[in-house]
Amino acid sequence: MRLFRSVTLLLILLFGASTDLFCADQFVVVLDAGHGGKDPGAVNGKAQEKNINLNVALKVGKLIEENCKDVKVIYTRKSDTFIELSKRADIANKADADLFISIHTNSATNKSAYGAETFLLGVEENRTSANFNVAIAENKAILYESDYETTYAGYDPNSAESQIIFEFMQNEHQKESLKFASIVQNRLVNTAQRHNRGVHQAGFLVLWRSAMPSILIELGFISNANDMKYMTSQKGMDELSQSIYLAFNEYLTETRNGQNKTTSVVMENKPQTEVIKTDIPVFKVQFLTSKTVLGKKDSRLSGLSDVEYYKDNGLYKYTCGATTDYNKIQATKKEVNKKYKDAFIVAFLGEKRISIDEARRLAGKN
Repeated sequence: MRLFRSVTLLLILLFGASTDLFCADQFVVVLDAGHGGKDPGAVNGKAQEKNINLNVALKVGKLIEENCKDVKVIYTRKSDTFIELSKRADIANKADADLFISIHTNSATNKSAYGAETFLLGVEENRTSANFNVAIAENKAILYESDYETTYAGYDPNSAESQIIFEFMQNEHQKESLKFASIVQNRLVNTAQRHNRGVHQAGFLVLWRSAMPSILIELGFISNANDMKYMTSQKGMDELSQSIYLAFNEYLTETRNGQNKTTSVVMENKPQTEVIKTDIPVFKVQFLTSKTVLGKKDSRLSGLSDVEYYKDNGLYKYTCGATTDYNKIQATKKEVNKKYKDAFIVAFLGEKRISIDEARRLAGKN
């Protein structure tokens, strides 16, 4: 055990991850070992995908738990049990997780196919049959579920036409998912020395309902003799889990370093009533907080002008009426209070939120 920890720490130093083993604010990550129980996943002889996935997921979780004391690790399964795809996302959503990592093992009729790849939800413009088939193969896990037609809105894993539902899906966390997927793929290639099959988008049901940055990792091909031997070996499992852990730690460090930044996103295409300079404090009326991004046509946003939101501590905070005039924002607040009695004034300097007193003081100098 001491030797394993020493090797882990050495890898952290060698591959550039943060050496701060005690992380700051609590971060929740959900590790999802694909398949399980009556669903073996891909199979090659005695090797079963469900076992490879679970072994790596448990090792990743252990590394995080030992090295990041303030990170909470949640597993969709810790033993050989069957968990429905929809319930895996539910586990993450109910935990209000910050990150969802689904771990899988690939398979192909072409036995020469090999290497690792990482996916996020979506459909690529230059889609390939290979990526398409990976998603279909993983989604067939729902065939082990009862009444899957109702649960997945008529999705048929045996029908290529069913994949069209993913054409219309928009994931608000796509940017962060892509960022993390890229970090993971880089670690798998450079740390575990896996053949690089790249980062792709595909229609995975397990990622469909997750309300946080989410990725699916294909560790390698169980159908390839060399990949299978590597993934079922102690060396292979250690290197794969260490690669994912190092990627997680890198992403976590970057996320926490930028967590005090707030980015406002305009919700409507209407022109703002005045031009806002970035070096002058801006006053807004904050009227609503949500765990998810609201649609532009949401009734809660109706009747309000210049609606925007900014993300703070994992929540989406909605504002309206941006102006540099404090008297004007007071008048706007009175109007908003007719619909939202608890609405209040907030102030920003660029993307940084500042106190009302500081904003009024700075505004007086301009």
